[in-house]
Amino acid sequence: MKALLNDLNFSAISAGFIAVLVGFASAVAIVFQAAQAAGATHEMIVSWVWALGIGMGVGCFGLSWYYKRPIIIVWSTPGAALLATSLVGVSIEHAIGIFLFVAVLTLITGLTGWFDKLTRRIPLPLANAMLAGILLQFGLSIFSSFAAQPMLVGIMLISYFVAKRLAPRFSILLVLIIGTLYALYAEMFNASVLDITMAEPIWITPAFDFSLLLGVGIPLFIVTMTSQNLPGMAVLKSSGYGQQPISPIITTSGALNLILAPFGGFSFNLAAITAAICTSEESHPNPAKRYVAGLSAGIFNIIAGLGATAVVSLFAAFPVALIATLAGLALLGTIGASLYGSVYDQQYRDAAVLTFIITASGVSVFDISSAFWGLVVGMLTLMFSARPNQTAKI
Repeated sequence: MKALLNDLNFSAISAGFIAVLVGFASAVAIVFQAAQAAGATHEMIVSWVWALGIGMGVGCFGLSWYYKRPIIIVWSTPGAALLATSLVGVSIEHAIGIFLFVAVLTLITGLTGWFDKLTRRIPLPLANAMLAGILLQFGLSIFSSFAAQPMLVGIMLISYFVAKRLAPRFSILLVLIIGTLYALYAEMFNASVLDITMAEPIWITPAFDFSLLLGVGIPLFIVTMTSQNLPGMAVLKSSGYGQQPISPIITTSGALNLILAPFGGFSFNLAAITAAICTSEESHPNPAKRYVAGLSAGIFNIIAGLGATAVVSLFAAFPVALIATLAGLALLGTIGASLYGSVYDQQYRDAAVLTFIITASGVSVFDISSAFWGLVVGMLTLMFSARPNQTAKI
């Protein structure tokens, strides 16, 4: 506890808060769509957010405390997108059965350790290229948001450049404050939708259908592993946490999923995008002290879960352009570092560029995301173009 008090840092705490804010605001609408596709009531949707918040909070806090690294656990956003289109006409009971099935698969994957063995074979430049491809859309969203709200985004951009020069470690927090103040001044904040009541979890008894487990459960498992856990591993490794064992994280995610699935916790995994905020230098100059950002994210996730009713209404009140711009600015440094790390070594350059382009394209084949296919094409390119003595591991 004494060491923790010495390591506490405002920039790390704010990084955890921003990671939670960006994570919820950028994807919670997709969770709503997935729940509605399964016929969930408003109370059930609140329960889903409660389960996701509690699971992410316990995972972030517990793993970050144990490993003393910023390990961020989140829901699977690509998985939620998959569910939003796959659960139409499926009963809520069968949806819960799918979540439990995926939880068991995740738990087995973590306990057997095969994910660790796979990730050790992926060269770091390709992992960086995949990460850059995933994050690119967030950088581009700054300028698409500018077209929609030029004054709001323009003020946020100016604030960012000034803050980066005067107080770089607090730049994103200052941008959030200034953006929020302008949104309030310009009456962009819709306070009428706020509903501040405590969330109540709702137990749903699962039902199982073999065709749904294969047709929806297996793709959900694959999407979560390839679109979330692989990039999440890349974030940790590219941020200097290369010796972090991944299997215990997968095991923990599966266990949380198993416990919280009946309440709507459809999937938990290692974060990529929001983790990049907590593992960056803006979080803390010393990598050994960035775990505070993970603890902070855990606490704020639990608060968000307990106040799920308020969270659902709060994020509906924020302007979309504010959240999109905040996410893009928070990830600019990581995008640049990932791009550099992907192409600095000439022997990996062609494979890395292909990985980056395919991942950034967003093209999904067989319901498997572009991040997975980008990595596959990059590995195949490397395999057929590199000499045997050029083979490298992370």
